[in-house]
Amino acid sequence: MTSTDATMFPFASAFQQPVGSPIRELFPYLSRPGMISFAGGYPAASTFDTAAIGQCMAEALASHPAECLQYGATEGVPALREALSRQMGQAGAPTPAERILVTSGSQQGFDFLVRAFVEPGVPVIVEAPTYPAAIQALRLAGARLVPVRADAEGIDTVALDQCLRDCAPAERPRLIYLVPTFANPTGATLSLRRRQEVLRLAAQYELLVIEDDPYGCLAFDGAPPATLLSMANGEPALRDRIIYLGSLSKTVAPGLRIGWMAAHPDVVRRAVLAKQASDLCTPPWIQRAMAAYLDAGHLRGQIARIVAVYRDKRDAMVSALDRELGGRVDYARPGGGMFVWASLPEGVDSAALLREAIEENVLFVPGKAFHVATGQPSPALRLSFATPSVAEIEEGVRRLARALARV
Repeated sequence: MTSTDATMFPFASAFQQPVGSPIRELFPYLSRPGMISFAGGYPAASTFDTAAIGQCMAEALASHPAECLQYGATEGVPALREALSRQMGQAGAPTPAERILVTSGSQQGFDFLVRAFVEPGVPVIVEAPTYPAAIQALRLAGARLVPVRADAEGIDTVALDQCLRDCAPAERPRLIYLVPTFANPTGATLSLRRRQEVLRLAAQYELLVIEDDPYGCLAFDGAPPATLLSMANGEPALRDRIIYLGSLSKTVAPGLRIGWMAAHPDVVRRAVLAKQASDLCTPPWIQRAMAAYLDAGHLRGQIARIVAVYRDKRDAMVSALDRELGGRVDYARPGGGMFVWASLPEGVDSAALLREAIEENVLFVPGKAFHVATGQPSPALRLSFATPSVAEIEEGVRRLARALARV
């Protein structure tokens, strides 16, 4: 019997012909000498607050050794839940600690929501384009994905309203997944008018809104916009329709794997049960250290440092695109986050460009990776400016220009 014999491994239907992350499939190319990557959404390692993190880790272990090294509460270490509660209050979305679940990254929180709400055939609305790991998680759960177009102002709320009105009540989606601020992959931010429309539609059609907000703090051109959760704060019934996912991955460090969910207690309870069956608890030592990090006020200075670095890199990328590819690509200048979403001339498939780009030792992610429909050609490409240096950004765009000339 060989490993390809279907009778040997009775995989569940969702895993019989698995499709992995299209972004992580590019990772083998990263080991090539001289490769410049605009592909992964990795924070710049140079921005990690190593000294303060190390100090907080040491102090946490010294002051609470048993708590740090023992199993912890599934809901999260109380000190961190309280610290996150204070942080959310300062951001305009007061949230009691009992409404907060600490997760091993915000992606884990999303996975718990998929388990709690999605069964095969359940319709879920997503932006087109959207974060591919969300598409992957929903597909594995058997969801019926309902894409609604997005543009430079985020999800098109006229199209969203039409989508909801066109559905028979029994078939109408009850769940929508959004990255409303500096979105992955487009870098777009949902406008105030559209945020208000999303909240109105959530109330009208009894939608649950998953607000995934890993990039909201990374605003380059003024204060970050109000979250949907904070905008709904004065209306308890509407507020309970927002499930907020936060993360320290893009601000402190992704290797810490600290995220959180803020939601109605009934939602948190279901997510706790899912976490008990997953990893029991997020490492208490790291939670204790991050509680100390937040309480010491380190995060504010850390965000200011990251924003200054990423703003320079954003400016370098858009300047290089104008200089090297002016007139040949369109793009939207992001107001924050980590990504530029560009579009090639009509008829040019970005997947074809990627093949030439790899020969030039530069990587990006083709647009088709971010759409529900697989295998369709796309002229779009996502460029991440967070990880490479300014010099690498300029050289990488020159390489892209050479690759595009061949395509």
